[in-house]
Amino acid sequence: MAREELTRLTGNVGGPDCDDDDCPNVYRTASGSFVFQSSVSDAFAPPAGEGLVEIPEHVLREAIRALGW
Repeated sequence: MAREELTRLTGNVGGPDCDDDDCPNVYRTASGSFVFQSSVSDAFAPPAGEGLVEIPEHVLREAIRALGW
């Protein structure tokens, strides 16, 4: 899936952690699921095929506002 196929919910106005496209971001897919872009976390070892990212609270709040929740 290409980034262009996703709806970007966050980072559109620039935030404290943003510089071009390297911000923590939340995207929505056409099927309604979410894709997260953020720093990789090593808090614990996830199951095979999964990964961990740390999402700043302000990014989640921005995504929730964008969805109207």
